[in-house]
Amino acid sequence: MDRKYRTWILRIAAVAVVVAVAVPAWRAMRSQGPGEGFVSGNGRIEATEIDIAAKTGGRLREVMVEEGEFVVAGQPLARMDTQTLQAQRDEAVAQLAQARTAVATARFYVTQQRSQHQAAVATVAQYQAALDAARQRLQRTRSLAAQSLVSQQALDDAVTEQASAIAALATARAQTAAASAAIETAGSQMIGAESAVDAAAAVIARIDAEIEDATLRSPRDGRVQYRIAHTDEVLGGGGKVLNLVDLSDVYMTFFLPETVAGKVAMGGDVRIVLDAAPEYVIPATVSFVASTAQFTPKTVETASEREKLMFRVKAKIDRDLLKKHIAYVKTGVPGVAWLKIDEQAQWPAELAVRLPE
Repeated sequence: MDRKYRTWILRIAAVAVVVAVAVPAWRAMRSQGPGEGFVSGNGRIEATEIDIAAKTGGRLREVMVEEGEFVVAGQPLARMDTQTLQAQRDEAVAQLAQARTAVATARFYVTQQRSQHQAAVATVAQYQAALDAARQRLQRTRSLAAQSLVSQQALDDAVTEQASAIAALATARAQTAAASAAIETAGSQMIGAESAVDAAAAVIARIDAEIEDATLRSPRDGRVQYRIAHTDEVLGGGGKVLNLVDLSDVYMTFFLPETVAGKVAMGGDVRIVLDAAPEYVIPATVSFVASTAQFTPKTVETASEREKLMFRVKAKIDRDLLKKHIAYVKTGVPGVAWLKIDEQAQWPAELAVRLPE
């Protein structure tokens, strides 16, 4: 074999070795993603769940939605029985009417007592004037009696008249005081009656609020995930009726090793690729990074991975984007979240955003 032939054989062998080494390495690199500026984690699509529950215990009268149905904020979803509440409201309305009647009666009594007090005040003034006249008459009669110009009987009559005027004035003053006390009593009764009106009105307002709460409404837009209770079931306070999922608050939770978790920034770009729809690439942003490490969840298969401390990361999908594609949003779907931890890195073509039309 000449030297030139051996050289070609060596070159071919070298190329074979390079190919044998490079192909597995390329495959391994390809399986790990687009490069060192990126990191990935496995997770599932999750969303905020809301339990629709009865505020107070009672019988479930009606459920107005079905599982899988989309609902909007404020939409009635279910209704509790309100017959007992309605009866209580009727009773409170009757008590309110009685209280208002009592207020009217008390006001009339106050007006009456004020009139009597005014009359008593006028009587006091009248008797005071009579007393003053009796005193003057007595004084003149005494002067005349001292000059023997009038009889003793006339003097005695003047003294008696003054004493009667004093007694009458005292009686009138006592009646005035009694009238004043009666006014205060009537005022207290009116205040009590007005308080009863306020109490009855407050009871009606409370019952109205409970009747309103008996209609269970959706606190936000979402989709009915589960129907937990059925018509005519008796529920306790806080008894769950429905479970909603807020499809405008969707995210993927995954775990990253401590070696890269420190490089993840809040608001960082994320691309989510779902197993069920690998043709789509969904944009998201980092909305949460755990401040303390924790063990990898049990869903990680290998023992070596379970031994690593991991940090929980949450990637949230834009609310407007979710509303635009609400019909495609599903929870529980597994997938991969890719994060760009190097600001200078560029997203590769295979991770460019691709969404349903």
